Amino acid sequence: MLKWVLDLGLAVLLSGVEVAALVAFWFVEGIKKWAVKGGQVPGGTSRFFLVLSVGATSSALISYGFSWADLPVACASQVVLAALLTLLLILSAGTECGKRISRYRLRRRLRRERRRWHESQREGRLHASAPVRRCWGQW
Repeated sequence: MLKWVLDLGLAVLLSGVEVAALVAFWFVEGIKKWAVKGGQVPGGTSRFFLVLSVGATSSALISYGFSWADLPVACASQVVLAALLTLLLILSAGTECGKRISRYRLRRRLRRERRRWHESQREGRLHASAPVRRCWGQW
């Protein structure tokens, strides 16, 4: 009986502490973003990825320790938390990669348009219009 109480108590306590730490981190990052009036906070993405990866790794290690201590409920709760953090990390990394790829492609297209415009100016064709810079977000 005491073992089950300990098992359930550790499962609830550690999961609650990890979720509370993640919420506190998001709150602090939100305050930083609010302080710069919605602009980019330097290093925000890398800090987010670091927190998610460290959280997932620590949950997995804690789960492994609980499995050795024969605490199945606490072990299962940490495994679920690690899986959720890993999924969140994968989804946010995929989104960030998509943003970077689209930003790279936009820059490449704008460079190509400027190059074509400059070449047309050298050749003496004055009817070519100047390249238009389109800002779709922050560079």
